[in-house]
Amino acid sequence: MIEIDLTMPFQIAFILIMIVIMNIVLYKPIRAILAEREKRIGGLEKDVEEFRKNATLRLEEFDDKLNGARSRAKAELDRVRAETQATGNEKVAELRKEVDAHKAENQSLIQAEFAKANLELQAQVDGFAREIAGKIIGRAV
Repeated sequence: MIEIDLTMPFQIAFILIMIVIMNIVLYKPIRAILAEREKRIGGLEKDVEEFRKNATLRLEEFDDKLNGARSRAKAELDRVRAETQATGNEKVAELRKEVDAHKAENQSLIQAEFAKANLELQAQVDGFAREIAGKIIGRAV
C-alpha cells in the first residue's frame, strides 16, 4: 500500500523539477527541430509547386510556339506547292504549244507530200491503166 510520508512531497517536487528540466533540455529543442523541419518541408513544397507551374507554363508556351511553327511551315509548303504547280502548268502549256506547232507543221508537210504523191500518181494513172489493160487483154493498147 502507499504510505504518505515526508518523501512523497520531495518526490513530487523532484518529478516537477525533472519535467521542467526535460522540457528545457529535451522537449523544446526537439519541438524546435521538428518545427524547423516542417517549415523547410513547407518551403520545399511551395518551391516544387512553383516549379510545376513554371514547367506547365513553359510546356504550354512550347506547344504554342510549336503549333505556330507548324502552321507557318504548312503555309510555306502550300505556297511553294502552289508556285511549283503554277510553274509546272506554265511549262506544260509551253510544251503543248510547241507540240501543237510541230504537229501542225508535220501535218502540213504530210499533206503537201500527200498532195505531191497524189499528183504524181494521177499523172501516172493513164500509163498504169494502159499497162494493166494491156496485160488483161494481152496486147498493147
